[in-house]
Amino acid sequence: MIGNLSGRRMTEGLALACGAATLSVLPTPWATAQPVEATRPNIIFIMADDLGWKDVGYAGADFFETPNIDRLAGEGMVFESAYTCGPNCSPTRASLMSGTYTPRHHIYTPGGRSKGNPRYMKLLVPAVDRKDKTLAMKADEQFEVTNDLDPKFVCIPEVLKASGYTTARFGKWHLGNDVQGFDESSADGQGGPNGSFYGNIDVAERLTDRSLKFIEANRARPFFLYLCHWDVHVPHHARQAIIKKYRSKLDKIPMDQRRNFNPTYAAMIEAVDTSVGRVVAKVDELGIGEKTLIVFISDNGGLQVVSQLDPLRGGKGSLYEGGIRVPAAMRWTGTIEPGSTCDTPITSVDFLPTFARLARAPLPTTQPVDGVDIVPLMLGQPIPARAIFWHYPLYLATTWGGMVTTQLNNGRTYNWRGVPATAMRRADYKLIEFLEDHSVELYNLKDDPSEQNNLAESSPAIARTMRDELEAWQKETHAPIPITLNPEYDLSH
Repeated sequence: MIGNLSGRRMTEGLALACGAATLSVLPTPWATAQPVEATRPNIIFIMADDLGWKDVGYAGADFFETPNIDRLAGEGMVFESAYTCGPNCSPTRASLMSGTYTPRHHIYTPGGRSKGNPRYMKLLVPAVDRKDKTLAMKADEQFEVTNDLDPKFVCIPEVLKASGYTTARFGKWHLGNDVQGFDESSADGQGGPNGSFYGNIDVAERLTDRSLKFIEANRARPFFLYLCHWDVHVPHHARQAIIKKYRSKLDKIPMDQRRNFNPTYAAMIEAVDTSVGRVVAKVDELGIGEKTLIVFISDNGGLQVVSQLDPLRGGKGSLYEGGIRVPAAMRWTGTIEPGSTCDTPITSVDFLPTFARLARAPLPTTQPVDGVDIVPLMLGQPIPARAIFWHYPLYLATTWGGMVTTQLNNGRTYNWRGVPATAMRRADYKLIEFLEDHSVELYNLKDDPSEQNNLAESSPAIARTMRDELEAWQKETHAPIPITLNPEYDLSH
């Protein structure tokens, strides 16, 4: 039970508990007095796929080598509480492009279906492996789930083009066939906008080659480059010479210190890092660093079998921190202070309003904009306190440790990376509501980044206040809450 206190006492409890921890930013601005909008900067947004929070050197990786990403971070700002709107790729990308949370665009997971044994799903939700067609239809009819971003959404390239930007997307899209206003689109840097290039050992280089040509061609006018790598997503493949380098490195590490170090995964990270280095070098070579914002980020948390996620709990597919907190760094020479850090939480939906401000472009009027402008954070200034949210109404099974373990009647267990849940973070506190039974977990991330000490019972006022806010957000966004029990539910096998 969470408890039942008056609204005033609950609000006071949360305010006192949060205190000054709501924001943590630089004490003084770095930028000149000239408004940042006056420059209408170029924007380069580089996104890795499945790169874990601690898989970069500046965050503490001690096997992977990311000198170029580390240099970018050192020349700019590291966002230590950067989040994605989904625990996997497609919801994050949809929220990033549209500036809206997942319940608005209905993209929750690649394929649009729960993955795992339907017999172990307590709630009736869309599922890949459900054999009963009638039941599958009933599950699908409960709420909308899609794979494609509806063209009705006004996306970042469309917003920026209205202000004179030239736009390009090179790499993974994962949002359907509509290119949403990009002037140039190529999935592999050579062909058209469609295609899948997971595990392609040459694709990172090809995407970078195409990106450098785009930067060269548009150096004299404002541009937006969305470079979204296929690496480091499975299958894990990389160039043999780089794999050999990391195998040799691994051989020198004592067996009891090797953890889950994977030479092929390390080589894929190096491919992304090399790309970042080449892009930054081109910007500097052309002398446009002072009018170019470069963002580096991942689309979700890493896979627990290869990523370095400690001390975070969970991984890709989970609403625990390991699934949604990601590495993020931004450089804007002369505007963002080198070597700076920001603790204030940011999330995927923030980039559309932020880029719109920088471009002096109007925000969309045909859809809500759920994010906030984070330009002040880049300048070392605070933004108003707010909550950020996640919603995942499906299941995702895993063969390794996950978010929830189901105990089967035969003594065995079944692991889920993701289960139907909604989460929110406000200040240092994070609340997760599990939709099977509407139980909640509450964590103080400042004191407990591993999310091991559930405070829902010991801090009922904070839990209730946050739950009220979470329920209001669910209602406002029409977040689907599955309530129908699964008639196939059976833990006896």
